[in-house]
Amino acid sequence: MSVPDSDAVEQTEWAGKWLVVQRRGRWEYVSRVGMREAAVIVAVDNDGNVLLVDQYRVPIGRRVLELPAGLVDDGEDVETTAARELEEETGYRAGRVSRIGDFITTPGMSSECVTLVRAEDLTRVSDGGGEPGEGITVHRVPMAQIADYVAARRAEGMAIDAKLLLLLGASILG
Repeated sequence: MSVPDSDAVEQTEWAGKWLVVQRRGRWEYVSRVGMREAAVIVAVDNDGNVLLVDQYRVPIGRRVLELPAGLVDDGEDVETTAARELEEETGYRAGRVSRIGDFITTPGMSSECVTLVRAEDLTRVSDGGGEPGEGITVHRVPMAQIADYVAARRAEGMAIDAKLLLLLGASILG
């Protein structure tokens, strides 16, 4: 089977501090500078509540409901990043973090790959909210009510991150 543009030369069209726009044949796509990994965290507390966050996202122009996540720092592994980001964003410390797998977010437009992790044995240690200026709001939602909760936030005008389909699929499909 032939793979379109697989042997074409990759060219950089534009490079900024954090992103690079590349072209290979007829395809244009975005990559992170340095191809940094990202950790996305599914954190469920001992009462069966999933931790979600929302924050204003400039490219969307509004607040987005999403799973906690963050970029892996140099020299850090995904599990360490996940634990750090979960605590920064939500105020919960994980007793256990385990890797679920790697997933491609938008393969037609971006080279981004995220690693999904599960965080368990959670202990609340602060209010969360992220680093100064991030304006993160934490939501603790019963897993059984996730579909209704997401629908209510959408009705209020909040954007919904596609990675929440993971939780919606579980609740909608039974």
